[in-house]
Amino acid sequence: MQATPATGRDADPPAGGSVAPVLRAPAPHPALQRLATLAARALSAASGRAELTRDGAPTGAGGAAGLQAPVEELLSATARAGEPLVVAGARADARWADLPAVASGVLGAYLGVPMTGTDGRAVGVLAVFDPLPRCWSRSDVELLQDLAAVAVGELQLSALSVQHEADRVRWRMGVAAGGVGSFELDLLTGLLTWDERMLEMVGYAAAEFDGSVEAFEARVHPDDVPRLREAVAAAVAGDGLLDVEYRVLHPAGTRWVKARGQVVRDAAGTPLRLVGASYDTTVERGSDARVARVLETMPAAFYSLDREWRFTYVNAQAERLLGRRREDLLGGVLWELFPDAAGTAFEREYRRAAATGEPVTFEAHYPPPLDGWYELRAWPDPDGLSVYFLDVGARRAAQREAEATARRLELLAGVSAELSSTLDAREAVARLARHVVPVLGTWCVVTLVDDTGALGDVGSWHGDPALRGVAEQYRRVRLEGLHPDSPLLRALPQQQAVAIPAGATQRLSGVLAEPARSLLQRLAPESTYMLPLRARGRLLGLLTLYRDAAAGPLDEADRRTAEQVADRAGLALDNARLYAQQQHVAEGLQRSLLTAPVEPDHLEVRVRYRPAARAVQVGGDWYDSFLQPDGGTVLVIGDVMGHDVDAAAAMSQVRSLLRGIAYSSGGSPAAVLSTLDATMRGLAVATTATAVVARLEQGPADAERGVTRLRWSNAGHPPPVLLRPDGSVVELDGEEPDLLLGIDPQVPRRDERAELARGSTVLLFTDGLVERRGQDLDEGLARLRSVVAELAGADLDDLCDGILDRLLPPEPEDDVALVAVHLHPQDGPRPAVAGPHRVPEDLPLPGR
Repeated sequence: MQATPATGRDADPPAGGSVAPVLRAPAPHPALQRLATLAARALSAASGRAELTRDGAPTGAGGAAGLQAPVEELLSATARAGEPLVVAGARADARWADLPAVASGVLGAYLGVPMTGTDGRAVGVLAVFDPLPRCWSRSDVELLQDLAAVAVGELQLSALSVQHEADRVRWRMGVAAGGVGSFELDLLTGLLTWDERMLEMVGYAAAEFDGSVEAFEARVHPDDVPRLREAVAAAVAGDGLLDVEYRVLHPAGTRWVKARGQVVRDAAGTPLRLVGASYDTTVERGSDARVARVLETMPAAFYSLDREWRFTYVNAQAERLLGRRREDLLGGVLWELFPDAAGTAFEREYRRAAATGEPVTFEAHYPPPLDGWYELRAWPDPDGLSVYFLDVGARRAAQREAEATARRLELLAGVSAELSSTLDAREAVARLARHVVPVLGTWCVVTLVDDTGALGDVGSWHGDPALRGVAEQYRRVRLEGLHPDSPLLRALPQQQAVAIPAGATQRLSGVLAEPARSLLQRLAPESTYMLPLRARGRLLGLLTLYRDAAAGPLDEADRRTAEQVADRAGLALDNARLYAQQQHVAEGLQRSLLTAPVEPDHLEVRVRYRPAARAVQVGGDWYDSFLQPDGGTVLVIGDVMGHDVDAAAAMSQVRSLLRGIAYSSGGSPAAVLSTLDATMRGLAVATTATAVVARLEQGPADAERGVTRLRWSNAGHPPPVLLRPDGSVVELDGEEPDLLLGIDPQVPRRDERAELARGSTVLLFTDGLVERRGQDLDEGLARLRSVVAELAGADLDDLCDGILDRLLPPEPEDDVALVAVHLHPQDGPRPAVAGPHRVPEDLPLPGR
């Protein structure tokens, strides 16, 4: 046989109808180049490769997009396997780690699928790859497989188009010798239907053939009848495919006829018809017969239109997708047979291709009766327009469902973040409406139930900004005069969801008073869903979703999502309720351990304690203020490590020990801390703590001069701050702070000293006031000094409150204790601003 110049193949097609003409192309194919580019773009990959293969090895006929990486080994492996090859991380995969492209870092991830011919063999590979590892999804694989299937059809058509021109003369000669005829055997009635070509092939005139199998077999060579019957029976009982060659006793002489067919079954699998085509193989057929055979077996639907938009060819797959027999289509005008295509993307793109001469590719939806989404490629030729198309409805439905699932997951994540971002669950739940609209509802109202059972609408939102104000007005007035039989109130006792899937405006208007009724009618909901916010058997609120007619009722997946949102909101509300209760108890316990300070003579002492907001726990921060027997005023600030009940218990022990040691010994601050450290070791108080003990002292000479001496010792604690009468602020940091308590009681401690003018203020505080994440202690102390300087001149209460308000975040991460002492001038009576003169009555002070 002579090779065809355009394809380099034998003129006879190989058995099975594979795409051998494409496989033997000597140079890169333009369609493969476009396919590689399309695949890389569709999967957002760095590179793409479309390569034809023979016996599992690349042929060099292909196209590439992006980086030209050597991936022949991977392409061969994909072709040999005959199934997708997914490599998420090539370097970590022992099979491919040593490939040069992988070792050099050019190839990090690979996804390839075989391009399968009609005989089931891999005729090529379509692949995409990236330099970095990548997790390929199932939808990525399916999309690449769809592209590969389309590519096979396009390559077949492209190759056959080139072949057609070269074989034109032989095709014309072959038509005279024989052609393709179609047949249909009704397996229920036994009626056999032939077209004119089939009648001519077997040697019957139309009037002579009665449509019986017996009349057909009368013309089949007797030796071939059993084999023909067996082939038909095997197709009906087996995979439904008929492929048989037999002899016909034609009046003009014996002829060989090749028949191929497909069994058509109903939804239950019952065989109904055997349809197929036959062609005369006595004389080698030309290219037209080969085109017809390939078109009939290609996986894509195909039809051609002439320049008057009439159907000139329709393959079997197109018949199935269009829902019409080819006899009803051939010769008919597209716009008359499918009038709903007029004015749509179908007409616009077809006419654009015809006018410009350029191929077009697009996706479009055709309304009922087809009611499907199709991917189409149309290219013009001198005779009209050729179109192949795929039903992509399942793919688009999967994409829509994936997008809807992603929106639902994003909604749940946003709700969870909103509810966990603050301990003010009431405010967070009120903002729920902004999350659920428009994913679950056109608009929404959030209702809370207080401890008495009273309802309060706390939030609303509408997807249309123009109606947002109307929804807010409705929220404010709807509970006023609400009828007892309203669905909202009926949902409360049962704590069950209530749904009005249709006619919601009419139904709700009957249980609403004005002006709520008129507002609702302006909002015009078609369906309504009231979901309880409940947790631990308590009803805490309601989430009411409203959907307009365009949105339709909630589907099952969205309804489950709405219930999850309501459950999370209810749990957040109940957690906040329990937190508030526990916090109240915890703060009461903490404050019960902290006594009111003494305020002798002209000293004014103020204390503050702020618990951390992030956990309902008592902590280890404490303060103290008391007198020693000699009349010295002792100020203490301390912090036991930890934020739990154990820390609070340890704090109570340390505080009591320090107070007792300081009073009984009358020692200096350093002596008190040294004795406390040793006592903690001896009594096995297993904790560590920081503290500052300060003592205010004044002898007669000091009083004459109007000064007071401050003596203090620092055990690893932030230094006190001094606000001088002139408004300047300094840290009382001495040399270096001593070791914190509970480490080594043998380490000596020292006293620091300072002389204070009357009118001075001393501040002692715990580290929660000046330490933050991402901020060192020096920066925090600098901020404190700045704030104290700004508040200089304020009375002591305002000073303490101002410091806390300006330095602490809305939700402090740590407990804070603060002690402030102001030294009023002594040249007059104790000022009223200093408060009552608080000292123990039985304290054995000198002169008492």
